[in-house]
Amino acid sequence: MLNVGIVQQSNTADIVLNRSKLKANILACAEKGAQLVVLQELHDSLYFCQTESPENFDLAVTIPGAETAYYSEIAKSAKIVLVTSLFEKRAPGLYHNTAVVFDSDGSIAGKYRKMHIPDDPAYYEKFYFTPGDLGFTPIQTSLGKLGVLVCWDQWYPEAARLMALAGAELLIYPTAIGWESTDAAEEKQRQTDAWMIAQRAHAVANGLHVISVNRCGYEPDPSAVTNGIEFWGNSFVAGPQGEILFQAPNSKEINQVISLDLLRTETVRRMWPFFRDRRIDAFGNITKRYLD
Repeated sequence: MLNVGIVQQSNTADIVLNRSKLKANILACAEKGAQLVVLQELHDSLYFCQTESPENFDLAVTIPGAETAYYSEIAKSAKIVLVTSLFEKRAPGLYHNTAVVFDSDGSIAGKYRKMHIPDDPAYYEKFYFTPGDLGFTPIQTSLGKLGVLVCWDQWYPEAARLMALAGAELLIYPTAIGWESTDAAEEKQRQTDAWMIAQRAHAVANGLHVISVNRCGYEPDPSAVTNGIEFWGNSFVAGPQGEILFQAPNSKEINQVISLDLLRTETVRRMWPFFRDRRIDAFGNITKRYLD
């Protein structure tokens, strides 16, 4: 069994306070027996992509740097594998949305740069992030191979499949997603349902557990163009048949530890041999933008 801790929290503009709260929540998960702890997307700050502001690039950090040293020490002291999500300054004018994974000895086990970058009202990520160039490669840790992806990647079955084909033993999605506050209740429900259905389908199609960790709370739009984002929480863990093993509330901060039986991947793949029956000889067109 693998004990996984998830941390769903709201954030403020005070980065020091956010990190302090994250540390307390991580350690609380470790005290409950977590071996792996997963944080939400861009967890150090408010979700700054609601506006296109050059000043926000000042939030970016170097990897490695002081910020990775901070999370490294937490992972080492708690003896956990820790999945973080940072705004990476790679070079002048070159920035990424990057997940950094720390092993239980505090070392950086690897990183993943977000591949799919959205550009929608209140989610102006293309202004900030260069698409990732590390591919869909699992990160080897002392607990196994982690298929770490980030938020918008969660809508793409190809990303999950490539991680699974490369030997990922889990699919992990640090996330920042929510409702525009004026959306009707029915529309909010449709969006949340679609978000969960898409990721549960990745679990089914690949016979893997899925861990999706979202933030919660309301964050106003600094430009006042929109009514801000009400992050919908609902962090969840699904089993390899898409079954919900845990689901957080939509508006409450929570840390939770869930026990996963990773041996179920082999059991489920024997029953549902999707990998055996894939027609890889007929999939060549999948790399085309559209079939005219």
